[in-house]
Amino acid sequence: MAHLPQIKIPATYLRGGTSKGVFFRLQDLPPAAQVPGPARDKLLLRVIGSPDPYGKQIDGMGGATSSTSKTVILAKSSRPDHDVDYLFGQVSIDQAFVDWSGNCGNLSAAVGPFALANGLVAPERIPADGLATVRIWQANIGKTIVAQVPMTDGAVQETGDFELDGVTFPAAEIQLEFLDPADEGDGEGGGAMFPTGNLVDELVVPGVGTLQATLINAGIPTIFVQADAIGYTGTELQEAINGDPQALARFETIRAHGALRMGLIKDLAEAATRQHTPKVAFVAPPADYVASSGKAVRAADIDLLVRALSMGKLHHAMMGTAAVAIGTAAAIPGTLVNLAAGGGARTAVRFGHPSGTLRVGAEARQVNGDWVVTKAIMSRSARVLMEGWVRVSGDAF
Repeated sequence: MAHLPQIKIPATYLRGGTSKGVFFRLQDLPPAAQVPGPARDKLLLRVIGSPDPYGKQIDGMGGATSSTSKTVILAKSSRPDHDVDYLFGQVSIDQAFVDWSGNCGNLSAAVGPFALANGLVAPERIPADGLATVRIWQANIGKTIVAQVPMTDGAVQETGDFELDGVTFPAAEIQLEFLDPADEGDGEGGGAMFPTGNLVDELVVPGVGTLQATLINAGIPTIFVQADAIGYTGTELQEAINGDPQALARFETIRAHGALRMGLIKDLAEAATRQHTPKVAFVAPPADYVASSGKAVRAADIDLLVRALSMGKLHHAMMGTAAVAIGTAAAIPGTLVNLAAGGGARTAVRFGHPSGTLRVGAEARQVNGDWVVTKAIMSRSARVLMEGWVRVSGDAF
């Protein structure tokens, strides 16, 4: 039996925020994978090492967690006033599919540096020193992200003293602005950001109960519930949730019923093939706890506690897109996130997550009775870990 040799594809392995992923220029992909479809998905699955029944992704670039099973495809943008088009693929670990339904806010921090270093931004827009403004079109959700990337001597500056909880080493700070982060679709209640038209809904979840929930489309579709309503304090670390199969099953049930209520799926069975969205998170008022690093987090230093699940597991820190949802919901009086933070008007919150704390800001206002958020802002960092080629079998896609 003849076996095809491996092929080499130019790629870069980057950390962005608290995630890692394999980045490609669209033009460097094999022709069959330069367009959406089965060939592209099969290629990315093989690059990452999925589907893997062992759940380890040993034979690929994935790290066997939702934070490290990610791919990004970038191209020069043809859209006015944008530099680069950014497409994100969340690769399932144990199943043969790539979820294209949402963005990765953490890897958004690495898009600007990659684009600057790989000829995707016009040279006249790149300063030798100072901040390079990279205008990103997030193709999965049709939104604009503006990244401020530090430059030194004409190159992206990656080293610095900015510390991000959930990342071991400091790096240069990259500020991200997520413009108009709310969904623009029409919900059943007429509210685009709130699909039901309500700031708080009663969500009936068989086997769990009737939960108060804030269902919001901002950054990424997210279902927020109260920690104490589901038997938690909001100070939990990963093992408390991920080591409990029954808890994970309950969260998936909540997620599926929330997705149905938000109009993201038409049948509960669809939730199994839409793992990346929506997210489900639980919130609580501030409390003292010890983060996964051993760092003590004081209630006096945070506004609220948030824990969020991604791809069926409690995230080790916080997804960037979920942080946008948190900041947006916190800025709107009456949501469960806002109430957990003490209520009232606010333009920023610092919340506690399993790895420490994160600050996110949002600008919200009412227009004709509906809430509108013009942008959400947070800081991240990014770093190239390896660059060169990835190799896959010639018949892998």
